[in-house]
Amino acid sequence: MDLTRAVTADEAMSPEEQAEEQKLIRRLQMMMNMVMQVIATDTSLSIDDAAQMVADSRKAALAMFPGKELAYELIWRPRFQRLMRERFRIM
Repeated sequence: MDLTRAVTADEAMSPEEQAEEQKLIRRLQMMMNMVMQVIATDTSLSIDDAAQMVADSRKAALAMFPGKELAYELIWRPRFQRLMRERFRIM
């Protein structure tokens, strides 16, 4: 039985790379929060415009974190779906 410990992605990154990733994560969180805030509060926003904002934010997130589609689908998609249901009273 092999008792060697697998190296996690964080352990393989240098401190500078970790700092840069944390910066990108904060930027992503801020961007997503701003999009959600606009959708929630802008009464002149149509459902089509809101859907386009969600799609654009997904593209931006995946541009910042390529290959992380599953993370987006698990974290952000449900939040946007809930917001769209609440805001536009859709099922």
